[in-house]
Amino acid sequence: MEAIWIKYLLLVVLTISFIFDKSLSYLNIKRDVPFVPDTLKEYVDRKKLLKSKEYQTTNYRFGLLTSTVSFTLTFCFIYFGFFGWVDDWLRNLVDNPILLSLLFFAVIFIGSDALSIPFDYYQTFRIEEKYGFNKTSKNTYISDKIKGYFLSILIGGGLLTVLLTLINYMGKGFWWQFWLVSAAFMVFVNLFYTALILPLFNKLTPLEDGELKSKIIGYAQSVGFPLDNIFVIDGSKRSSKANAFFSGFGKRKKVVLYDTLIDQHTPDELVAVLAHEIGHYKKKHVILGMIASILQVGILLYILSLFIFSENMSLAIGGSQMAIHLNIIGFTMLFSPISTVLGIGMNILSRKNEFEADEFAKMTFAGKPLAEALKTLSVNTLSNINPHPWYVFVNYSHPPLLERLSKLEDTDPTF
Repeated sequence: MEAIWIKYLLLVVLTISFIFDKSLSYLNIKRDVPFVPDTLKEYVDRKKLLKSKEYQTTNYRFGLLTSTVSFTLTFCFIYFGFFGWVDDWLRNLVDNPILLSLLFFAVIFIGSDALSIPFDYYQTFRIEEKYGFNKTSKNTYISDKIKGYFLSILIGGGLLTVLLTLINYMGKGFWWQFWLVSAAFMVFVNLFYTALILPLFNKLTPLEDGELKSKIIGYAQSVGFPLDNIFVIDGSKRSSKANAFFSGFGKRKKVVLYDTLIDQHTPDELVAVLAHEIGHYKKKHVILGMIASILQVGILLYILSLFIFSENMSLAIGGSQMAIHLNIIGFTMLFSPISTVLGIGMNILSRKNEFEADEFAKMTFAGKPLAEALKTLSVNTLSNINPHPWYVFVNYSHPPLLERLSKLEDTDPTF
Protein backbone atom coordinates (compact mmCIF):
# COMPACT_ATOMS: atom_id res chain seq x y z
CA MET A 1 0.00 0.00 0.00
CA GLU A 2 2.84 2.39 0.82
CA ALA A 3 4.34 1.80 -2.63
CA ILE A 4 1.04 2.89 -4.22
CA TRP A 5 1.07 6.16 -2.29
CA ILE A 6 4.69 6.81 -3.30
CA LYS A 7 3.73 6.15 -6.92
CA TYR A 8 0.92 8.71 -6.75
CA LEU A 9 3.22 11.14 -4.96
CA LEU A 10 5.73 10.82 -7.81
CA LEU A 11 2.99 11.49 -10.35
CA VAL A 12 1.72 14.50 -8.39
CA VAL A 13 5.22 16.00 -8.02
CA LEU A 14 5.91 15.40 -11.71
CA THR A 15 2.63 17.07 -12.69
CA ILE A 16 2.98 20.06 -10.37
CA SER A 17 6.55 20.67 -11.53
CA PHE A 18 5.42 20.60 -15.16
CA ILE A 19 2.49 22.96 -14.54
CA PHE A 20 4.66 25.32 -12.49
CA ASP A 21 7.34 25.53 -15.17
CA LYS A 22 4.89 25.96 -18.05
CA SER A 23 2.84 28.55 -16.14
CA LEU A 24 5.93 30.70 -15.62
CA SER A 25 6.85 30.35 -19.29
CA TYR A 26 3.30 31.36 -20.26
CA LEU A 27 3.42 34.46 -18.06
CA ASN A 28 6.75 35.38 -19.59
CA ILE A 29 5.75 34.97 -23.22
CA LYS A 30 2.50 36.92 -22.70
CA ARG A 31 4.36 40.06 -21.68
CA ASP A 32 3.70 42.95 -24.04
CA VAL A 33 6.28 44.03 -26.58
CA PRO A 34 7.53 47.31 -25.06
CA PHE A 35 8.27 50.55 -26.80
CA VAL A 36 11.96 51.02 -27.49
CA PRO A 37 13.66 52.32 -24.33
CA ASP A 38 15.72 55.48 -24.76
CA THR A 39 18.91 53.65 -23.83
CA LEU A 40 18.43 51.18 -26.74
CA LYS A 41 17.21 53.54 -29.50
CA GLU A 42 20.57 53.50 -31.26
CA TYR A 43 20.62 49.69 -31.24
CA VAL A 44 17.09 48.48 -31.87
CA ASP A 45 13.81 49.65 -33.37
CA ARG A 46 10.21 48.50 -33.00
CA LYS A 47 10.55 46.09 -35.91
CA LYS A 48 13.53 44.40 -34.28
CA LEU A 49 11.64 44.05 -30.98
CA LEU A 50 8.74 42.43 -32.81
CA LYS A 51 11.15 40.00 -34.47
CA SER A 52 12.63 39.24 -31.04
CA LYS A 53 9.13 38.52 -29.72
CA GLU A 54 8.46 36.25 -32.69
CA TYR A 55 11.67 34.31 -31.97
CA GLN A 56 10.79 33.97 -28.29
CA THR A 57 7.25 32.85 -29.12
CA THR A 58 8.52 30.27 -31.58
CA ASN A 59 10.89 28.86 -28.97
CA TYR A 60 8.13 28.91 -26.35
CA ARG A 61 5.74 26.92 -28.53
CA PHE A 62 8.42 24.45 -29.54
CA GLY A 63 9.55 24.10 -25.92
CA LEU A 64 5.95 23.52 -24.87
CA LEU A 65 5.68 20.71 -27.42
CA THR A 66 8.92 19.00 -26.42
CA SER A 67 8.32 19.32 -22.68
CA THR A 68 4.75 18.05 -23.04
CA VAL A 69 5.97 14.98 -24.92
CA SER A 70 8.64 14.39 -22.26
CA PHE A 71 6.15 14.86 -19.41
CA THR A 72 3.55 12.58 -20.99
CA LEU A 73 6.04 9.78 -21.64
CA THR A 74 7.53 10.00 -18.14
CA PHE A 75 4.06 10.06 -16.56
CA CYS A 76 3.01 6.99 -18.56
CA PHE A 77 6.26 5.16 -17.84
CA ILE A 78 5.66 5.53 -14.10
CA TYR A 79 1.91 4.91 -14.19
CA PHE A 80 2.15 1.77 -16.35
CA GLY A 81 5.40 0.51 -14.77
CA PHE A 82 7.57 0.68 -17.88
CA PHE A 83 10.75 1.29 -15.85
CA GLY A 84 10.00 -1.87 -13.89
CA TRP A 85 9.43 -3.78 -17.12
CA VAL A 86 12.90 -2.77 -18.37
CA ASP A 87 14.37 -3.85 -15.04
CA ASP A 88 12.69 -7.28 -15.21
CA TRP A 89 13.77 -7.78 -18.82
CA LEU A 90 17.41 -6.97 -18.03
CA ARG A 91 17.42 -9.28 -15.00
CA ASN A 92 16.91 -12.17 -17.42
CA LEU A 93 20.15 -11.17 -19.15
CA VAL A 94 22.57 -10.32 -16.31
CA ASP A 95 23.02 -11.17 -12.63
CA ASN A 96 25.65 -8.66 -11.56
CA PRO A 97 23.84 -5.75 -9.83
CA ILE A 98 26.31 -3.10 -11.01
CA LEU A 99 26.18 -4.29 -14.62
CA LEU A 100 22.40 -4.51 -14.36
CA SER A 101 22.16 -0.86 -13.29
CA LEU A 102 24.59 0.26 -16.00
CA LEU A 103 22.59 -1.55 -18.68
CA PHE A 104 19.35 -0.09 -17.33
CA PHE A 105 20.63 3.48 -17.58
CA ALA A 106 22.13 2.72 -21.01
CA VAL A 107 18.72 1.58 -22.29
CA ILE A 108 17.00 4.65 -20.84
CA PHE A 109 19.69 6.96 -22.27
CA ILE A 110 19.49 5.43 -25.74
CA GLY A 111 15.70 5.57 -25.77
CA SER A 112 15.62 9.15 -24.49
CA ASP A 113 18.25 10.32 -26.97
CA ALA A 114 16.53 8.60 -29.89
CA LEU A 115 13.33 10.49 -29.03
CA SER A 116 15.11 13.83 -28.58
CA ILE A 117 17.18 13.80 -31.79
CA PRO A 118 14.31 14.84 -34.12
CA PHE A 119 13.42 17.74 -31.81
CA ASP A 120 17.05 18.80 -31.45
CA TYR A 121 17.53 18.61 -35.22
CA TYR A 122 14.46 20.76 -35.83
CA GLN A 123 15.59 23.32 -33.22
CA THR A 124 19.01 23.61 -34.85
CA PHE A 125 18.22 23.41 -38.56
CA ARG A 126 14.78 25.00 -38.63
CA ILE A 127 14.27 27.49 -35.80
CA GLU A 128 17.85 28.67 -35.30
CA GLU A 129 18.41 28.66 -39.07
CA LYS A 130 15.24 30.66 -39.72
CA TYR A 131 16.42 33.48 -37.45
CA GLY A 132 19.97 33.51 -38.80
CA PHE A 133 21.77 31.92 -35.84
CA ASN A 134 22.62 28.41 -37.00
CA LYS A 135 25.98 27.88 -38.71
CA THR A 136 26.22 24.15 -37.95
CA SER A 137 26.69 21.89 -40.94
CA LYS A 138 25.12 18.44 -41.11
CA ASN A 139 28.59 16.86 -40.80
CA THR A 140 29.41 18.94 -37.73
CA TYR A 141 26.05 18.02 -36.16
CA ILE A 142 26.69 14.30 -36.65
CA SER A 143 30.29 14.62 -35.48
CA ASP A 144 29.18 16.44 -32.32
CA LYS A 145 26.68 13.67 -31.60
CA ILE A 146 29.30 10.94 -31.94
CA LYS A 147 31.77 12.81 -29.75
CA GLY A 148 29.01 13.49 -27.23
CA TYR A 149 28.24 9.77 -27.03
CA PHE A 150 31.93 9.02 -26.52
CA LEU A 151 32.18 11.48 -23.63
CA SER A 152 28.92 10.23 -22.13
CA ILE A 153 30.25 6.68 -22.07
CA LEU A 154 33.73 7.63 -20.89
CA ILE A 155 32.91 10.30 -18.30
CA GLY A 156 29.25 9.75 -17.49
CA GLY A 157 29.59 5.98 -17.54
CA GLY A 158 32.77 6.14 -15.47
CA LEU A 159 31.24 8.32 -12.76
CA LEU A 160 28.08 6.19 -12.72
CA THR A 161 30.17 3.04 -12.31
CA VAL A 162 31.98 4.59 -9.33
CA LEU A 163 28.67 5.66 -7.79
CA LEU A 164 27.06 2.22 -8.23
CA THR A 165 30.16 0.45 -6.91
CA LEU A 166 30.22 2.60 -3.77
CA ILE A 167 26.48 2.07 -3.21
CA ASN A 168 26.75 -1.70 -3.58
CA TYR A 169 29.83 -2.09 -1.38
CA MET A 170 29.62 0.79 1.11
CA GLY A 171 25.87 0.94 1.75
CA LYS A 172 24.28 4.23 2.81
CA GLY A 173 27.69 5.66 3.64
CA PHE A 174 28.40 5.92 -0.07
CA TRP A 175 27.17 9.52 -0.19
CA TRP A 176 30.14 11.25 1.44
CA GLN A 177 32.65 9.13 -0.46
CA PHE A 178 31.09 9.86 -3.83
CA TRP A 179 30.78 13.48 -2.73
CA LEU A 180 34.58 13.62 -2.50
CA VAL A 181 34.86 12.02 -5.94
CA SER A 182 32.37 14.53 -7.37
CA ALA A 183 34.16 17.50 -5.81
CA ALA A 184 37.51 16.35 -7.21
CA PHE A 185 35.94 15.85 -10.63
CA MET A 186 34.37 19.34 -10.64
CA VAL A 187 37.71 20.94 -9.81
CA PHE A 188 39.47 18.81 -12.44
CA VAL A 189 36.99 19.83 -15.16
CA ASN A 190 37.37 23.51 -14.28
CA LEU A 191 41.14 23.23 -14.55
CA PHE A 192 41.40 21.14 -17.71
CA TYR A 193 38.19 21.70 -19.66
CA THR A 194 39.79 23.96 -22.27
CA ALA A 195 42.81 21.67 -22.62
CA LEU A 196 41.11 18.25 -22.79
CA ILE A 197 37.42 18.52 -23.69
CA LEU A 198 36.88 21.72 -25.65
CA PRO A 199 39.44 20.86 -28.39
CA LEU A 200 37.33 17.80 -29.25
CA PHE A 201 34.64 20.14 -30.55
CA ASN A 202 36.33 23.42 -31.37
CA LYS A 203 39.64 24.83 -32.53
CA LEU A 204 41.43 27.09 -30.08
CA THR A 205 44.09 29.49 -31.36
CA PRO A 206 46.12 32.07 -29.41
CA LEU A 207 44.88 35.63 -29.86
CA GLU A 208 47.03 37.40 -32.42
CA ASP A 209 49.26 40.27 -31.38
CA GLY A 210 47.64 43.63 -31.94
CA GLU A 211 45.51 46.32 -30.38
CA LEU A 212 43.02 43.97 -28.72
CA LYS A 213 45.62 41.72 -27.11
CA SER A 214 47.66 44.71 -25.92
CA LYS A 215 44.59 46.31 -24.33
CA ILE A 216 43.53 43.07 -22.65
CA ILE A 217 46.97 42.38 -21.20
CA GLY A 218 47.41 46.01 -20.20
CA TYR A 219 44.11 46.10 -18.35
CA ALA A 220 44.70 42.73 -16.66
CA GLN A 221 48.07 43.91 -15.38
CA SER A 222 46.58 47.19 -14.15
CA VAL A 223 44.23 45.30 -11.80
CA GLY A 224 46.86 42.79 -10.67
CA PHE A 225 45.57 39.93 -12.78
CA PRO A 226 48.46 38.62 -14.92
CA LEU A 227 47.05 36.91 -17.96
CA ASP A 228 49.02 35.28 -20.75
CA ASN A 229 46.65 32.57 -21.99
CA ILE A 230 44.17 34.32 -24.32
CA PHE A 231 42.53 32.14 -26.94
CA VAL A 232 40.02 32.53 -29.76
CA ILE A 233 37.47 29.77 -30.31
CA ASP A 234 35.82 29.13 -33.68
CA GLY A 235 32.29 29.48 -32.33
CA SER A 236 31.12 30.69 -35.75
CA LYS A 237 31.22 27.10 -37.05
CA ARG A 238 28.03 26.42 -35.05
CA SER A 239 26.28 29.69 -34.32
CA SER A 240 26.41 33.43 -34.93
CA LYS A 241 25.80 34.02 -31.21
CA ALA A 242 28.76 35.38 -29.27
CA ASN A 243 30.27 34.46 -25.93
CA ALA A 244 33.39 34.57 -23.76
CA PHE A 245 34.46 32.70 -20.65
CA PHE A 246 37.25 32.04 -18.18
CA SER A 247 38.51 28.61 -17.27
CA GLY A 248 40.94 27.33 -14.67
CA PHE A 249 42.65 28.71 -11.61
CA GLY A 250 46.08 30.18 -10.88
CA LYS A 251 48.60 29.66 -13.66
CA ARG A 252 46.10 27.53 -15.58
CA LYS A 253 43.55 30.30 -15.97
CA LYS A 254 42.61 31.10 -19.54
CA VAL A 255 40.30 33.54 -21.24
CA VAL A 256 38.47 32.26 -24.30
CA LEU A 257 36.87 34.70 -26.75
CA TYR A 258 34.46 33.54 -29.44
CA ASP A 259 35.45 34.72 -32.91
CA THR A 260 31.88 36.01 -33.27
CA LEU A 261 32.40 38.18 -30.18
CA ILE A 262 35.52 39.72 -31.68
CA ASP A 263 33.72 40.37 -34.97
CA GLN A 264 30.75 42.09 -33.29
CA HIS A 265 32.46 44.31 -30.73
CA THR A 266 35.09 47.04 -30.49
CA PRO A 267 38.33 46.43 -28.56
CA ASP A 268 37.10 48.61 -25.66
CA GLU A 269 33.86 46.62 -25.44
CA LEU A 270 35.81 43.37 -25.39
CA VAL A 271 38.11 44.66 -22.64
CA ALA A 272 35.02 45.71 -20.68
CA VAL A 273 33.57 42.21 -21.02
CA LEU A 274 36.89 40.82 -19.82
CA ALA A 275 36.89 43.29 -16.92
CA HIS A 276 33.50 41.94 -15.89
CA GLU A 277 34.87 38.38 -15.89
CA ILE A 278 37.94 39.42 -13.93
CA GLY A 279 35.56 41.06 -11.47
CA HIS A 280 34.11 37.61 -10.76
CA TYR A 281 37.60 36.38 -9.90
CA LYS A 282 38.51 39.41 -7.82
CA LYS A 283 35.25 39.15 -5.86
CA LYS A 284 35.90 35.41 -5.37
CA HIS A 285 32.63 34.55 -7.12
CA VAL A 286 34.26 31.67 -8.98
CA ILE A 287 35.58 30.00 -5.83
CA LEU A 288 32.39 30.66 -3.86
CA GLY A 289 30.29 29.37 -6.77
CA MET A 290 32.36 26.21 -6.90
CA ILE A 291 31.95 25.70 -3.14
CA ALA A 292 28.18 26.30 -3.39
CA SER A 293 27.90 23.76 -6.22
CA ILE A 294 29.89 21.20 -4.25
CA LEU A 295 27.68 21.74 -1.20
CA GLN A 296 24.59 21.35 -3.37
CA VAL A 297 25.88 18.03 -4.69
CA GLY A 298 26.56 16.92 -1.11
CA ILE A 299 22.97 17.71 -0.10
CA LEU A 300 21.65 15.80 -3.10
CA LEU A 301 23.77 12.74 -2.36
CA TYR A 302 22.84 12.70 1.33
CA ILE A 303 19.11 12.82 0.56
CA LEU A 304 19.64 10.11 -2.08
CA SER A 305 21.22 7.89 0.59
CA LEU A 306 17.94 7.99 2.53
CA PHE A 307 16.02 6.46 -0.41
CA ILE A 308 18.61 4.35 -2.18
CA PHE A 309 17.64 1.01 -0.59
CA SER A 310 13.90 1.61 -0.34
CA GLU A 311 11.94 -1.36 -1.63
CA ASN A 312 8.71 0.67 -1.69
CA MET A 313 10.32 3.23 -3.98
CA SER A 314 11.31 0.50 -6.44
CA LEU A 315 7.81 -1.00 -6.33
CA ALA A 316 6.32 2.46 -6.91
CA ILE A 317 8.40 2.86 -10.07
CA GLY A 318 7.05 -0.48 -11.32
CA GLY A 319 9.77 -2.89 -10.20
CA SER A 320 9.13 -6.34 -8.82
CA GLN A 321 11.89 -5.98 -6.22
CA MET A 322 14.31 -3.43 -4.80
CA ALA A 323 16.59 -1.99 -7.47
CA ILE A 324 19.11 0.80 -6.96
CA HIS A 325 18.63 2.18 -10.46
CA LEU A 326 14.85 2.37 -10.01
CA ASN A 327 15.33 4.23 -6.74
CA ILE A 328 17.65 6.72 -8.45
CA ILE A 329 14.94 7.38 -11.06
CA GLY A 330 12.34 7.90 -8.32
CA PHE A 331 14.66 10.11 -6.31
CA THR A 332 15.37 12.46 -9.22
CA MET A 333 11.62 13.08 -9.50
CA LEU A 334 10.98 13.53 -5.78
CA PHE A 335 13.99 15.81 -5.53
CA SER A 336 12.61 18.14 -8.21
CA PRO A 337 10.92 20.62 -5.80
CA ILE A 338 14.05 20.78 -3.63
CA SER A 339 16.17 21.25 -6.74
CA THR A 340 13.92 24.13 -7.83
CA VAL A 341 14.31 25.85 -4.46
CA LEU A 342 18.08 25.38 -4.49
CA GLY A 343 18.17 26.65 -8.07
CA ILE A 344 16.28 29.80 -7.11
CA GLY A 345 18.76 30.41 -4.31
CA MET A 346 21.71 29.92 -6.66
CA ASN A 347 20.14 32.28 -9.22
CA ILE A 348 19.60 34.98 -6.60
CA LEU A 349 23.27 34.70 -5.63
CA SER A 350 24.33 34.66 -9.28
CA ARG A 351 22.38 37.84 -10.13
CA LYS A 352 23.96 39.58 -7.14
CA ASN A 353 27.39 38.48 -8.36
CA GLU A 354 26.69 39.78 -11.86
CA PHE A 355 25.88 43.23 -10.52
CA GLU A 356 29.10 43.20 -8.48
CA ALA A 357 31.16 42.14 -11.50
CA ASP A 358 29.54 44.91 -13.57
CA GLU A 359 30.43 47.44 -10.87
CA PHE A 360 34.03 46.17 -10.81
CA ALA A 361 34.30 46.64 -14.58
CA LYS A 362 32.75 50.11 -14.30
CA MET A 363 35.15 51.23 -11.57
CA THR A 364 38.35 49.71 -12.97
CA PHE A 365 37.74 50.27 -16.69
CA ALA A 366 34.51 51.98 -17.79
CA GLY A 367 30.78 51.41 -17.63
CA LYS A 368 29.89 52.72 -21.09
CA PRO A 369 31.73 50.12 -23.24
CA LEU A 370 30.34 47.29 -21.09
CA ALA A 371 26.83 48.72 -21.48
CA GLU A 372 27.35 48.95 -25.22
CA ALA A 373 28.59 45.37 -25.34
CA LEU A 374 25.52 44.15 -23.42
CA LYS A 375 23.22 46.05 -25.77
CA THR A 376 24.85 44.56 -28.85
CA LEU A 377 24.76 41.05 -27.39
CA SER A 378 21.09 41.40 -26.48
CA VAL A 379 20.04 42.80 -29.85
CA ASN A 380 22.07 40.30 -31.88
CA THR A 381 20.62 37.32 -29.98
CA LEU A 382 17.00 38.59 -30.04
CA SER A 383 16.83 38.33 -26.26
CA ASN A 384 13.82 39.35 -24.18
CA ILE A 385 14.23 42.89 -22.80
CA ASN A 386 10.89 42.74 -20.95
CA PRO A 387 10.80 39.40 -19.06
CA HIS A 388 8.19 38.69 -16.41
CA PRO A 389 9.54 39.36 -12.87
CA TRP A 390 8.48 35.93 -11.61
CA TYR A 391 10.18 34.21 -14.53
CA VAL A 392 13.31 36.21 -13.79
CA PHE A 393 13.15 35.32 -10.09
CA VAL A 394 13.01 31.57 -10.77
CA ASN A 395 15.06 31.13 -13.95
CA TYR A 396 17.46 34.02 -14.56
CA SER A 397 21.07 33.60 -13.48
CA HIS A 398 21.81 37.08 -14.89
CA PRO A 399 19.82 40.26 -14.20
CA PRO A 400 17.60 41.50 -17.05
CA LEU A 401 19.35 43.81 -19.51
CA LEU A 402 17.65 47.08 -18.49
CA GLU A 403 18.46 46.53 -14.80
CA ARG A 404 22.13 46.04 -15.63
CA LEU A 405 22.16 49.09 -17.89
CA SER A 406 20.50 51.23 -15.21
CA LYS A 407 23.43 50.62 -12.85
CA LEU A 408 26.08 51.00 -15.54
CA GLU A 409 24.58 54.17 -16.97
CA ASP A 410 22.83 55.52 -13.84
CA THR A 411 19.44 55.55 -15.55
CA ASP A 412 15.90 54.47 -14.71
CA PRO A 413 15.46 50.69 -15.41
CA THR A 414 11.75 51.10 -16.30
CA PHE A 415 10.37 51.67 -19.79
